[in-house]
Amino acid sequence: MQHKKNQMSVGLMIQRCHRWRQKRKQYLDQARQTSDEIERERLLQMAENYGRIVSDEQGKIDNTRDPREKVPQIQDDKDDEEDEDVGFPDFMSQIK
Repeated sequence: MQHKKNQMSVGLMIQRCHRWRQKRKQYLDQARQTSDEIERERLLQMAENYGRIVSDEQGKIDNTRDPREKVPQIQDDKDDEEDEDVGFPDFMSQIK
């Protein structure tokens, strides 16, 4: 019974993680389309925040899963390109 409860919990965590990834992508897309530098920075910071949330949640998911269930993840180069903030100034270096 505990194993089934764990699977359901991990499933919910994965769903939340997916929604947060979608929000992050939405903020990045909006930042790419805005011409207002202040709004762009705000959107990029929101996207960065969701990125941290996703990373933390993914760590929890990995720790909760049974080691026998873990499957090596294959990185797709296309996904990596989407996550990069190409064309935007590095706003973190401008903050003093």
